[in-house]
Amino acid sequence: MSLPAEVKILSTEEYLRWEASQPGKHEYVTGEVFAMGGASRRHVTVSGNLLAALDDALSGSSCRVYMADMKIEVVTKNRFFYPDVFVTCHPDDHREELVMHHPVLVAEVLSPSTAAYDRGDKFIAYRSLPSLKEYLLIDPDQQQVELFRKGSDGLWVLHDFAPGETVQLASVETAISWGRLYRNVD
Repeated sequence: MSLPAEVKILSTEEYLRWEASQPGKHEYVTGEVFAMGGASRRHVTVSGNLLAALDDALSGSSCRVYMADMKIEVVTKNRFFYPDVFVTCHPDDHREELVMHHPVLVAEVLSPSTAAYDRGDKFIAYRSLPSLKEYLLIDPDQQQVELFRKGSDGLWVLHDFAPGETVQLASVETAISWGRLYRNVD
């Protein structure tokens, strides 16, 4: 019987140094590193549609939208994630090159292999970010949109959007039509 491979635990500094030299992306969870797989055409299309809609809506504001290659650090949970799309309005984030800390909106486009993690442990970690107001989950295959919004009481409330409805994003005071979100997704 063979023994399992030893997993090297990295500090955050070691991870950031190592990650900068890698050809692919890796998320960091309490010292362990996990490779991120490629995305489907639908996934990339929905991510791009959301980025474009948010970029248009935020023009002239103090908020900026980022996608895929920009990390968010969740310090209290000792994690680094690469969200599909996120918005930050914090001036400190606007000066960062690799890692942001103050998102108001995080969006994950679901895939069969990541949906449970995005809804579970990843959402638990994101909820510890004081700046986060909304967490958007988009399923490009099922054409389902779920938005979790943090209320004034600190509780997260689920808002489901049915096909054809407009997705209302209070964190960035904008609405995105279903058609714009799912444009060119068949």
